[in-house]
Amino acid sequence: MPFIVFADGSANLPQSMLEGITLLPCDYFVDEKPQTYTGNIDDFDAHTYYEGLRKGQVVKTSLLNVQLFISHFTPVLEQGLDVVYISMSLNISGTYNAAVIAAKELMQQYSDRLVHVVDSRGCGFGNGLLAVHAAELSKQGLELKEAVAILEAEVPHICQYFTVDDLNYLKRTGRVHGVTARVATVLNIKPILYGNKEGQIALCATVRGRKKAIEALVKKYKEKKLDIKNQIVCISHGDCVEDANYLSELVMSLTLQVSLVICQHEPFSGSHVGPGMLGLFFKGKER
Repeated sequence: MPFIVFADGSANLPQSMLEGITLLPCDYFVDEKPQTYTGNIDDFDAHTYYEGLRKGQVVKTSLLNVQLFISHFTPVLEQGLDVVYISMSLNISGTYNAAVIAAKELMQQYSDRLVHVVDSRGCGFGNGLLAVHAAELSKQGLELKEAVAILEAEVPHICQYFTVDDLNYLKRTGRVHGVTARVATVLNIKPILYGNKEGQIALCATVRGRKKAIEALVKKYKEKKLDIKNQIVCISHGDCVEDANYLSELVMSLTLQVSLVICQHEPFSGSHVGPGMLGLFFKGKER
């Protein structure tokens, strides 16, 4: 039985990668003014968004709620199709739990249908790459249960490494101790962060200076990458395209057999990492 793939704005996907994926909108507030991000990164005015953060605008995000999932999943189930939703990490958002509640409620109502929520244990392209793979499996005609087994097995291999230009954005959301943030800013120390096996943001290294931070991301790619043909490698950035291009050049110098995508980083988690965020996402040996 065919299934439909859902993701949301946190997946960071451009139009070129959206075939077979239905995106759910994400709501957020900029200085208390409501905004809706449809999910297509090509439609996002990233420069204005990140420039606003630089100037002190306050962005607050909202969880995707149970009713949103029900309203979008129900028409699909009524057509006799199954649903898989690729969620951002349970350990960075309550959205996963809301989706699970909706799935249980809908499967009671539509007892012959399946609704499965995959915890990507990531965000940005960390769940976007899984959504792309899910769409490929659906196109191949796999049953949902078989596809879910493949996707769940792939989760530990989606590597997500990034650096930030200013630790204070993570400090505001409780991701880093305040003293650490101040010292790092003063000393020009840049953190190398990653999505760990539990789907939490963790520190794996510190370096001094932006250039060394970018080179550290490439080092992680070299250590973890799998030598498979036609792999998609993704770079997202918080309005720092020159750094993203430099990172791209270094990655491509290591392997030419990849399809490399560069995008601005989406707004839903962008407020937590701030302007200057630079992330590298790929399928690797392990996280």
